[in-house]
Amino acid sequence: MAVRVVVTGSSGMLGSTLARHLACEGHEVLGVDLRPPAGPAPAWPYSVGDIRDTSLMTEAMAGADAVVHCAGALPSYPADQIRDVIVGGTRSLLEAGRRAGVPRVVHISSTAVYGLPALVPTPEDHPREPVDVYSRAKAEAEEVAEKFRADGMCVPVLRPKTFLGPGRMGLFAMLFQWAEEGRNFPVLGSGDVRIQMLAVEDLVAAVTSVLAAPADVANDTYNVAAAEFGTLRTDFQAVLDAAGHGKRVVSLPARPALAGLRLLERSGLSPVYGRLLHKLRADSYVSIGKARDRLGFRPRLSNRDAILRTYEWWRGQRADRPARATGRTSGDAWRQGALSLAKVFF
Repeated sequence: MAVRVVVTGSSGMLGSTLARHLACEGHEVLGVDLRPPAGPAPAWPYSVGDIRDTSLMTEAMAGADAVVHCAGALPSYPADQIRDVIVGGTRSLLEAGRRAGVPRVVHISSTAVYGLPALVPTPEDHPREPVDVYSRAKAEAEEVAEKFRADGMCVPVLRPKTFLGPGRMGLFAMLFQWAEEGRNFPVLGSGDVRIQMLAVEDLVAAVTSVLAAPADVANDTYNVAAAEFGTLRTDFQAVLDAAGHGKRVVSLPARPALAGLRLLERSGLSPVYGRLLHKLRADSYVSIGKARDRLGFRPRLSNRDAILRTYEWWRGQRADRPARATGRTSGDAWRQGALSLAKVFF
């Protein structure tokens, strides 16, 4: 296992969780993020800086045994920023790693690179078929990583599904808020599609496994996701049941709802982006057999476990921290826009 690890995006939900875990395990951690950490100062040193600054990152990586690249952009960012941060940032970071002689750079990608695959479970050798600005940027960043790998650098690539845990907000905050207010929650169509997610603790476990693995095992691409997952309806219903108001997941006719949501998205009145609309209408899950067999990856938490743990965290912290609605990080609740008005009907 690496002794000194640089974690980019260390003020974000994944980066901070990973940095905390590594520090608790006795590793020397340096966090790097464009934003300083929220709340109390962390127990590990950090540097405020931009991953696109190659000179700064080269200096930060001096003497590092490994880098874990968690920094990125969200689908809510403007299109030019998405590509600049994800693709340009990855290229700059890997170049800095090469200059600093870092033995291993772990790149956190996404299953978004598959686009909307008809083949489920989706294996790692499925073609990258991105369908929007965000997924195209993630796919292009992987191509950058593969070029550095081909030049002899050890660049493990992890493709997680949507991950949940303490600190995660985004669109899940809408589900949690509606549940807490005692409202029903809508899904497109029947809601009986199987949507695989992932607990952040299990993603951290996958990262630590790839840091510890021999180079010939680590230097590959792996899907990372929950082994146990139900349907969107059952997972969302678990939150409504936990809220204790007796509310239910209710179906919306898919075609009219999609037309309305697309119009709201184009008007800037809804945070629900196009790829998500399509993804929530069909089964979406990947094969994790490769990570299981080669890395020993054994996810402990199911979708239901992960979403309920996130809801418990949300309930505990909402009174202590003012809600932000910027959508700039996964720790921000997204602006609900016109959807906040629609909840009166549920």
